[in-house]
This record gives sequence, C-alpha cells and structure tokens, in this order.
Amino acid sequence: MTPADRYPPISSYAIIGNCRTAALVSDRGSIDWLCLPRFDSPSIFGALLDAGKGGRFQICPAGPFRASRRYVGESNVLETTFRTATGVLRLTDFMPAESEWEKRRALRPDHLLVRLVDCLQGAVDVDVCCAPRPEYAAETPHLADRGPLGLIYSHGRHVLALQGDIPLAVDDAAATATARVHLAAGESRWLSLAYSDGFPAVLAPPGAILRELAHRSVDWWEHWISSCTYDGPFAQAVRRSALALKLLTFAPSGAVVAAPTTSLPERPGGVRNWDYRYCWLRDASLTVRALLGLGYTIEAGSFLSWLLHATRLTWPELRVLYDVYGGADLRERTLPHLDGYAGSRPVRIGNLAQSQLQLDVYGEVADAALRFVTHGGKLDRRTCRVLVGLGETVCASWREPDHGVWEIRAVPRHHTFSKVMCWVALDRLLQLHDRGHVRVPVARFRRECEEIRRAIETRGFSERLGSYVSTFDGDDVDASLLQLANFQYADAASPRMRGTYRRVRSALGDGPLLYRYLAVDGLPPGEGAFGICAFWATECRARAGDVDGAVADLERLLGYANDVGLFAEEIDPATGAALGNFPQAFTHIGLINAALTIARMRGTLRTRHVSAAAPRERKRV
Repeated sequence: MTPADRYPPISSYAIIGNCRTAALVSDRGSIDWLCLPRFDSPSIFGALLDAGKGGRFQICPAGPFRASRRYVGESNVLETTFRTATGVLRLTDFMPAESEWEKRRALRPDHLLVRLVDCLQGAVDVDVCCAPRPEYAAETPHLADRGPLGLIYSHGRHVLALQGDIPLAVDDAAATATARVHLAAGESRWLSLAYSDGFPAVLAPPGAILRELAHRSVDWWEHWISSCTYDGPFAQAVRRSALALKLLTFAPSGAVVAAPTTSLPERPGGVRNWDYRYCWLRDASLTVRALLGLGYTIEAGSFLSWLLHATRLTWPELRVLYDVYGGADLRERTLPHLDGYAGSRPVRIGNLAQSQLQLDVYGEVADAALRFVTHGGKLDRRTCRVLVGLGETVCASWREPDHGVWEIRAVPRHHTFSKVMCWVALDRLLQLHDRGHVRVPVARFRRECEEIRRAIETRGFSERLGSYVSTFDGDDVDASLLQLANFQYADAASPRMRGTYRRVRSALGDGPLLYRYLAVDGLPPGEGAFGICAFWATECRARAGDVDGAVADLERLLGYANDVGLFAEEIDPATGAALGNFPQAFTHIGLINAALTIARMRGTLRTRHVSAAAPRERKRV
C-alpha cells in the first residue's frame, strides 16, 4: 500500500457533526477523525494522523469502486454512493440534529454516530471495520460483546456502544470488530455508535427510528439554513459556507472553532502542523460580520457572548485563543507515538500561540461589539466595563512589539496590522461612546488614536515601495495589510491602498491565490497559499471599485473547494490540493464576506424576508 493509499488527500474528506464535535469521513467510507465528547477532546478515531495505529470506522464495498457524494439537500447529512462492477451502494452518515423540544421527548445518548447502508442496484459485498483507539491512539479500549445490547468499548469513564443489524466478528485483543456482508438490491443495514460519559450508558434506538432521525436531521439543517437572508451572487457557496460555520459552532457556549482537526500539515512531510480546535479572537470581528450579514443575529450574539465571557477570564489582557468554554490553558505538547498525516511530524495538541502577545485581538473584539449593537444588540453594564478596560490596555500597550496576526514564532516586532487594530479598538470604543453604549475617556482615547495613526502613516508606510509594510520601518509586505480597507482604516480606492494591493499581489500572489507572507519566521520554509487571504484580496478589489475583477477572482477561487464545497486552511497553487487543517472556518468566513462586499458594491445586496417556514417535501435519505 502506497502512502497515497494510506493517506487520502485532505480534500477527500467531508464533515458531519452535531455542533459539539465533528467527524471527518473520507470518500472511501472511512471515519478517520472523531474526538469525543467535544471538538478538542482526545481522538477516538485518528487514522487521519496515523493510518496504522490511529483507529477508524470504515464501511465500503469489498472490491474496487468509484465514489461520489453529496450532502442531502441543504444539510450536513452526508451521502456517499459507491459504484462497483456488480452493483451500487449508498452510505448515509450523520450525527443527529434535533430541536430542543424533540430532544426532550426521548432519551438519547450524549453523542450518536449513525451509518445507514442501502444497496440500490445489483449486489455488493460490503466490508466493515470498527477500531476505536482512544486518547489519540495511546490506549486500546476494552471490548465486550453484550449480545442484544451490542459491542461495548470502554476506556476509563468513556463508553462506546456499537449496535446494528450486521453480524460482527470480534477480535478482543485488538478491540476490533469486522464483517463482510452481501447485500442485494433493496436490502439495507445500519450501524450506530453511541457515546456516553460513564455507565449506565444510553443506547441508540433501533434502525427504523435511526432512519427517521436522518429525516429529522435533514429537516433541522434545512430549517436553520432557511433563516439565511442573503440572496446575492454566489448564494449556493455562501449557504454551504454558512452550514460549515454552524457545524463548527460549539452549541453550549456559542464558540466557533477554527477547524475540527489538529496537525494536518501546511506542507506534507513538513513541521508546520498546528492544533486548530480552539477559538481565535483574531476571527471574532470577521465571524460576527459574516453571521450578521447572513441574518444570523442569534448566532452572532451567542458568539459575542462567548467572546466577552472568555475575555473576562483574563481581563484586562486578552489571550490569542481560548477553548470552547473560554479556558486559556492550552499548553502545547507533541504526541511522538503518532506518525502524522503522510509522515508529517510532529503531531501537536494545544497551541503555543496561547502565550503570545498579539495586539490585534483588541481591535477584533471592539469591532465585533460595535457590529453587534449596530444590528440592534444590547450590551450589559459588565460588558461595557470590560470593553472600556480593553481600551485602557490598548492605550498602555500599543507601543510594544508583538508576535503579529500570523503568530510568528520569533522575536516580537512592531507589526503594522497590529497597530492598525489598536487604532480600530479605540475608534470603535469612541463610536460606541458616541452612540451611548459605553462611557470612555474621550479625550485620551482620541489622542492615542491619533498618535497611533501618525505612527502607522510615518513608519508603517514605505514611500519607496508606495505601500504599507508588514513591520515598522521595514520593506516586506504581508496579506493582513489588505484588511486596512476592510476595517475602514483606509479607503481601498486611495493611492496608498491601491499601491498596497498592487505590492501584495506582486510579492505574494500566485494566480488568484495569495501567500500570507514571505518573511523568515524561524521554521523550515514551505506552506501553501492561505485561503482567506485570497478572499481578502477579492474584497479589497471590489471596495476599490473593480467589482467585475473581484467577481472573476471569486469565481476562480470557488474552484478550489472540494466536491462537497469545503475549503481547507491553505491551497497548493501548483496542484490545487488542500493543505492544513480542514475544513477551515476562517476560509469560509472570507468567502462569505467577499460575496457580501461584492453584492454591496454592485448595489445588488438583496436580503429576503424570512417568515415561518412553509412545509417542505422531505429529501430522500
């Protein structure tokens, strides 16, 4: 077996989930990544990071096949169709999504993974293998056959119950269940994997109810996406991106994780492998902007509530990232027993960036708060005090060097974008004051705001290059400089921003794609083009008035999505291959905001009124 066989391309994966955790399913019918009970928990299936030891749950034809797949309707219920020489097989994968009212009607497991198998034509031999490997494959669970109750995997307090109507052969020592079953046209089978935190474990309902749960889950997702008010260009891609964002939302807190995975490499075989299963304040303003632009005020408010809760825990200073409950202790460590995706070591959990100083985060939080109240949101007194305290911190700290938005693991420097976001923080707080939401020391904040701008315009802009630059008094550029227009620091049509756009494109562009930066950062070279940066460039181009060019760029960029519309963190310009953690919320946020800006600049930003949903015909599952 070649490495390509052992490690399918990152783009070959699709995602399913329940807004608490998520699983990655390959186009070979293999669940190669699942962390339980939440996004940043240790993996149960981890073949994504070690094809030999990581563990997987695979259902696929026994012989050669061709696979195609789709999400059922506008949902996150995944359907994979396998075509073989003898027949056609359909595999439906999902984690149930139901309303709170429906959840109260029946006892359900804490988490449930459902796999439905249907033979559509001819006859197909189907192979099944379920091999959980908890604690990032550091442990082998105990496996017990409980007869009609199914197979029970247990490890500490964690219990997995595998049930279904497929007879399974059990290898107790290897804690693996396997089967080969012959299906003829019209025949169906099902398997479910239920998770509970300790005994007594709650088991999954029988197969007929699971099929009903599939229908309900499609209905739930389609009801949610029906609230999207956007009706502009590229609507299908925007709506799929919205569904991806919702899937990456941790419902109990409202947090949005950057990605559901860790250590997928920015270059296969390289060392730029990071854990992205956390929430970055860097994403805050852009996330709120995207959600509000699509009409999701509740989700935007929930995310902002999490954001302000998390920042209170470390107030008046802000950390770069937090876990889904607002915890800030995310110390980085490596897992040397794992080979890494396609041999990309080290495998990391936690993230060293949690200890960095990144001054841009203050601007992101303040901008998110202003956007929220602009759309009718309310800030309580404690939140107002927190925001004012953040402004005081900016006044005291903006002159310091930091690690920058790209989390450079080198000596701190005076990053221009960080200074711009300090300006944004004070500017947004002054706007909140003018609107009567907070009370700030106006004279001091305005004085500091003006001083920050003077420093940026004199030291963060190069007359020789005709461009803003990455660091004060430097001569390099990075893609974050395009955000100066998106955060209304500078007019995209101004000479300085036009020069910056041209310089960034010239230095970092590769076709429609953009690299983040080319500066030395203390790590071996080699990463792909950064997904969201290309969408920033598209947005900046539209704001400068070249809307037709922006539309052409966006059309090309959409071609880098995989077959079910998902984007990774990075893209290989030479091959179009997906790189880095997947799917990446930041990239999908960039897509949404670029489409919103194009529609706004064209004067065609249409929103539709959302009323009570009319009865809809159920999608086949």
